[in-house]
Amino acid sequence: MYYLKISESPIDVQSLYDRLKDAQYGGIVTFVGTVRQWTGDVETQFIEYSAYQPMAERQLEKLAAPIEAKGARVVIAHRLGRLELTDEAVFVGVAAGHRAEAFEWCQYLIDTLKQDVPIWKKETDTDAVRWGE
Repeated sequence: MYYLKISESPIDVQSLYDRLKDAQYGGIVTFVGTVRQWTGDVETQFIEYSAYQPMAERQLEKLAAPIEAKGARVVIAHRLGRLELTDEAVFVGVAAGHRAEAFEWCQYLIDTLKQDVPIWKKETDTDAVRWGE
């Protein structure tokens, strides 16, 4: 069964990875997004994430359920609140029978999450405050 969490608690990458391990899966792919200092010439000081949590959780369920129906396992965690440089902001993991599916589904999940799930990013940079995806 998929595991989905949206919280202000720090992301424990190891415990989330451990949720994916199972003898039936031969491929596990994870993506961890962290707060980076530089985006081109823009220097980030910190990021604040917010969400409409009930809707965000429903959207994550809509993403995870069809992949799990194909026999995979999905784990997604997104952090809310103020995050400092190098803090983990998001974890997406997929365990599948084979690596090709695990890679494909993990990329699909992170790309779709960033596009469709109502989680907002307020980035405080050295020169401005920006709202992003």
